[in-house]
Amino acid sequence: MVIRRDYLEKVRPFVGLDVVKVATGIRRSGKSVLMRQIRDMIASKVDPNGKFIFINLEEDENSRFLVKGVLHDHVVKEARKNLPSKTYLFLDEVSEVEDWERMVNSLRAKEEIDVYITGSNSKLLSGELATYLTGRYVEVKVSPFSFREFREAREDEDLSAAFNAYLQFGGMPFLSHLGYKEAPSREYLEDLYSSIIMKDIVRRHKIRDVDLLARIMNYVLSETGHVFSAASILRYLKHERRSASFDTVMSYLRFGEEAFLFSSAKREDLMGRRILAVDEKFYAMDHAMRRAVVGGNVRRDIDRTLEAITYHELLRRGYDVRIGRIKEKEVDFVCERGDERLYVQVAYLMESEETLEREFSALMAVPDQYPKMVLSLDQVDFSSNGIAHRYLPEYLVGA
Repeated sequence: MVIRRDYLEKVRPFVGLDVVKVATGIRRSGKSVLMRQIRDMIASKVDPNGKFIFINLEEDENSRFLVKGVLHDHVVKEARKNLPSKTYLFLDEVSEVEDWERMVNSLRAKEEIDVYITGSNSKLLSGELATYLTGRYVEVKVSPFSFREFREAREDEDLSAAFNAYLQFGGMPFLSHLGYKEAPSREYLEDLYSSIIMKDIVRRHKIRDVDLLARIMNYVLSETGHVFSAASILRYLKHERRSASFDTVMSYLRFGEEAFLFSSAKREDLMGRRILAVDEKFYAMDHAMRRAVVGGNVRRDIDRTLEAITYHELLRRGYDVRIGRIKEKEVDFVCERGDERLYVQVAYLMESEETLEREFSALMAVPDQYPKMVLSLDQVDFSSNGIAHRYLPEYLVGA
């Protein structure tokens, strides 16, 4: 089992404190396993006398807890049996419970109960819960395996071979149980995508035109790493002899992002240091799921796949990430973290002088002295003019 150390370290300082610990992320990204790892960490290193209640609210055997008040009364009753020791409550997919926001807030307010919850929607902390928990929660956004975690799961020693496998299979943790075999892995990713569409978008938002939703989601996934706008989608739908309003397209984009199917990056004009209002880029949360849905092979969209992998890694490292534009040139990523600022270009291979000039000239045009870096699959160091070049797999594992 891969220990999600980065997430555990984020949670550990808040164990036992009067804050709800919230894990959000795409379905099957490992939130349930993380909760069990948090439980084990508490039991072994923090509070060996604690009582642990772990309830997956999507399992049929727990359906009685979905009724308003039943779960609350059950937890309070069990916690009282364990006094004066603390009870640690883990609720998986908590939004399945009726009036769950009030329940979570009520349980949080009880000194003897420490609450941990998960959900597969980024809006878990909006609405009533956000009002109740202002300043009383910490959120951990759980992603599929990073390349470092993927390599650990496969126990690969060879960095290049491990990265080639990562390009093919992506980061969904369950694929390790399938032995990373191609056919069952692809089938699993297709089924998972369908589950996300139906459970986290169609059912949640009561969408009737599922075909229209599927076309828009497929368009976004097929165009991952390309700049486009809602107007682009409307033109595509017209070509497909479908129609939709601008508001519908924007709503469906928001629903897909809330379900963590993809993430958007805004564009920044680097000359005027302003955020551009139109044309974003969207990056699929898992590149192998994207390929399972829209088709193709590993090498067909290799540039965009590398860009998506890098984008999500930068987010994991705590950067706020945008796309940079400077006159007619584009900088793949403008990254900020506190007082830090970093510019990143991503390329497949530096096969020609033209490629070298394109990737480095965009960074050289940036009018400041913050660090600049080019990442590619070349193992030859092309660093020049104060711009660092790194072998992407080494950067991803922190080497």
